[in-house]
Formats: sequence, C-alpha cells, structure tokens
Amino acid sequence: MSTVAFLNIGMHGRVNPTLPIVAELVRRGHTVSYHTWPTFRAEIEAAGAVTHLYPGEDRTIPDPPTPAGLVASLARTAVRVLPAVLADLRRMRPGLIVHDSACPWGAIAARELGVPAASSFTTFAFTRQAPSPTRGSWELLSSAAGRPGLFAGYLRSRLELRRRYRPGGLPPVDLGNIRQSLNLVFTSREFQIGADELDDTYRFVGPSIGARPPDPSFPLAELRDPVLYASLGTVFSSGPAPLRAFAAALAPLGGTVVVATGQTDPAALGPLPATVIARRSVPQPEILARAALFLTHGGMNSVNEALHAGVPMLVVPQGADQPLVASRVVALGAGLSIGAQDVTEQAVRAQARRLLDEPGFRAAAGTMRTAQRDAGGYRRAADELERYAGSRPASADAPRQG
Repeated sequence: MSTVAFLNIGMHGRVNPTLPIVAELVRRGHTVSYHTWPTFRAEIEAAGAVTHLYPGEDRTIPDPPTPAGLVASLARTAVRVLPAVLADLRRMRPGLIVHDSACPWGAIAARELGVPAASSFTTFAFTRQAPSPTRGSWELLSSAAGRPGLFAGYLRSRLELRRRYRPGGLPPVDLGNIRQSLNLVFTSREFQIGADELDDTYRFVGPSIGARPPDPSFPLAELRDPVLYASLGTVFSSGPAPLRAFAAALAPLGGTVVVATGQTDPAALGPLPATVIARRSVPQPEILARAALFLTHGGMNSVNEALHAGVPMLVVPQGADQPLVASRVVALGAGLSIGAQDVTEQAVRAQARRLLDEPGFRAAAGTMRTAQRDAGGYRRAADELERYAGSRPASADAPRQG
C-alpha cells in the first residue's frame, strides 16, 4: 500500500477534520505520516499516523489572526520548516501529499519531490461571494502598510523561498488559498457559498466526523432535555463576561446548559445555576447529538458539526470568517445571529427562545443535516484521495492558482 503524507498548520480547526480521514486510510492499509506541532501529536497518533514534528516554536498562527499577519507568518514558517520536512519526506517517499489550503510548505514540498498533492479546505472554498481573506486587496495592503516590518519580513521570506526552492505556482500573496488538482472541501455543496463558481477539482465531502477518544470525565448520562450548548471556540479569547451571559440567558430555557469555556477558566464565570455545566473542553459531537440549540462563535467546523446533527444555531461571530458563516446559517434558515457587541442576557434569551419555539429553524437544520450526511464525510474523502493518487502521473502538477 502507498504512503500518504499530511502537512498542516497549527490550528485545531484545520487538524481535526483530517483525523477521521487519517484513521480511514490506515484502516484501508495505507501508511500515513503527519507533520505537526507537539500540541497535536497525541490525537494524530491516536488516529494511526506516524508523526513528524516541525522544528522550532509551536505556533504558526499570529494572535490575533489578522490576514496580513497570517500571510507573513505562513511564509516565514515555510522557510523555517522546509529543510526538515523535505528530509523526512525524501526518506518516506510518499505517493501523495495532502496539505491544508494555508500550508505553502506542503505545496512546495510536493513540487520539489514530484509528488501529487491534494489541498484541504476546512473553511468555505473561496469564491467571489466568499473571498479569501489573504487575497490581494486594499484591506490587506492597508493593514500591511501600517506594519512595514511585517511586509518587509514577508518579502524576505518569499525571496528566500525562491532562492532555495521551486515555489512557482504559489500565489504572490494569497497563501490561505493554495489549490491543487484535487481540493477537498469539508462541507456540503448546499452549504458552500457560490458553489456554482467552482470547477470539478473541488469535491464537497461534507463534515469529516469520526470517532474521537471518549471523555469519561464528562457526565453525559446526567444531561437533561432540552440540552442547550454554548461555545465560542478556542482561537479567540472572549473572556468570562459573554460566557456568563450565555449561561444566565439559557438556564431558564433548558434542562441542562453546557458551556465550553475554551481559553477562559470556568471558575472565572463565578457562581452558575445548578443546571449549568462549564468546562474548558467538552465532547462536542456527543453533546450536539443531544442538543436542541447551539450557541456558537460560527467557526466552520463547529457549524458543520451542528448541521450534521441538525441542530439550530444562534451564531455570535468573533472574527475571521465567522460573520460570513453566520450569514450563511441565517440565509438557509437554520439559525439566527447576534453581534458580539449586542450580547446581553436579555437579547440572547429572546433569540434562543425563538429558535426553540419556532419549528422552521429545526426544519431547516434538518434539511441541512441530510445534505451534510449525503456528502459522504471522511469515507468519501478517502475514496477521493485513493482515486486521485491512482490516476495521477509520477510528477505533481503545480498548485492551481488564478
């Protein structure tokens, strides 16, 4: 069987959807390697991959994750990690490289080794209606102009990449949108914005949701219906105030309210109603399987998982692509949205009550549940990768841009 190499950036939202695919490829008899940061090592190895750690600091993504900062960081990281990555890959001789759409070192490594590559999109695939945040734009240029050191660092990194490797085919700026002849998109065509703009190199495989290690510390058996779930993800630090407001707003409406606090210490929320369970992390798929409502930041993976479970959402976007994701949820009738600046206990409770009382929201979420599941998930993704690797010549195409 062949060896498949995965290369990714340091974000849970980018790594998590690939893990069920890794496990499925291993189950089918393939050898899978995964270049990663130490933070993700245990969960990747649990999926069956052989891990290879990137050298240097365990952070690719700037905080806060601005587009200009992301572009500069990705180029700088590519310069730093490529020597070790290429040495590893030359020893392994993979038949296929799968890299994140924001992983330029994955695309460069495939080109250097003459290995076919596939790109994975855990966000929307980018279209005119859903533009890439790292595309060349006035917003990006004005942001870079305010930080001349950032722009100079980016130019140095790009020149170094050009001197040492063959980065031809990479976009001049848009390093968050690196495409290949196969692009896996982890949502359904029905949820994608502007799907008709995309060619057949884009395969909408739906949410990639597989078995995760059980969390015996979480009291799933104690949940009482209706279960209401709130989480603002792990990337943005929201602080305790909005989480406290969510708990207070939802408690009168639910049997059990579960709050995932992420970077915030649950103790910082202060005393909570007896029906509220607050933890830094929770087994999200299991809770969504029980939930009547999901209050979410609108991260793409969280929304995909909620739609896969048919759960209506109240979306409170924090940044990045989350406002766009929220707009799509609202447009499809599967939820409502409220601005972070408008969060009050009263406002959240009023919106949540609508979602629970008006059956149209659950019906729309149920329609999307069917679309998400029919897309095929991680098994379809593994099928696409096997078919692609089997039909590709020995040398890889350049990344598809433009």
